[in-house]
Amino acid sequence: MKVVLCGYGKMGRMIEEILAQRGDELAGVVHPGLFASAAEVPEPFDAVVDFSYPGNLPGTLECAMRTGCACVIGTTGLSTEDVDQIRNAAKYAPIVLSANYSVGVAVLRNAVKLVAAALPDSFDCEIVETHHNQKVDAPSGTAKMLLDAVDPDGAYRHVFGREGVVGPRGHEIGVHALRGGTVAGEHSVFFFGPDETLELKHSAASRRIFACGAVKALDFAVGRAPGLYTIDDVLGFGAH
Repeated sequence: MKVVLCGYGKMGRMIEEILAQRGDELAGVVHPGLFASAAEVPEPFDAVVDFSYPGNLPGTLECAMRTGCACVIGTTGLSTEDVDQIRNAAKYAPIVLSANYSVGVAVLRNAVKLVAAALPDSFDCEIVETHHNQKVDAPSGTAKMLLDAVDPDGAYRHVFGREGVVGPRGHEIGVHALRGGTVAGEHSVFFFGPDETLELKHSAASRRIFACGAVKALDFAVGRAPGLYTIDDVLGFGAH
């Protein structure tokens, strides 16, 4: 297949490497000095893979709506308005949207959802994520996914870090971001109960797991009906 690659950092280059090993072809790369937007890449092509930054999103979505091509979006730091625009574009093209394309993280999120529903209210929950010192957004998109798995109805107050005299813990979930070194990504969900603690954790040794997941999502999306899909759909957890 022919693919437009939006973003040419470490993730983009890993995706390019995997595609090349399979015999797939790049139709164009959106990166300074190359194409300024996915919408500028000449047709034909089968898909756009976007692991860049929110500023590139309009071009990616314009491309999807104009051509109906598949899109795999892994950009984090998206606003509510950005997600609404993705939902609208998904009326015209198949789009897979996820903050994390790791198979292990997808399983973790589903496990966290089950555990959170099974534990009594006497258990407190905290989420801790760790990433390399170059990551620009906090908390990570994956931490937000896990928070949604714990609290799908928004019944808790969400506290992003604590400082000062905060007083006794309330009806809340704490989310904490650590940054340093070259950590590809670690996420832990803690459930603290009376006299016992349960921890569910995922550690990424390399960004390659995310690139492999993105290519798996690409294979899922190409040729599929328009709609907004998730990594759960790609892995067979979803209802699409």
